[in-house]
Amino acid sequence: MATVEHISETSIRIHVDVADAVRMIDEAARDITCYASDIVTIYEKMPFFDYTSFCFYAYDSARLFEFILGVDPRQYNSFSLDAPDGFFYTLYGGMAALYGPAKQALTAAG
Repeated sequence: MATVEHISETSIRIHVDVADAVRMIDEAARDITCYASDIVTIYEKMPFFDYTSFCFYAYDSARLFEFILGVDPRQYNSFSLDAPDGFFYTLYGGMAALYGPAKQALTAAG
């Protein structure tokens, strides 16, 4: 389960694992239309990070990420993410499975 370590009033360190990626995938699958933009963005952009990291906020694709946290990291001046490679590989695989329906949802929304 994702944990948020408060380093100071303005800084946090986020710890996630493979189970958190599975929760993100399950949530995305539950409402593909709602998360379509996140799904498509993660799937299309993660290869540029060699599949072992990703900046959710650089692409405005953090809704699924924030779902597992229960806090908004943007409330802090700085935060870092501690995640094993398996988190990113699992997340990418899940987004790949949902990519087709998510892309269709975005196209339909115009």
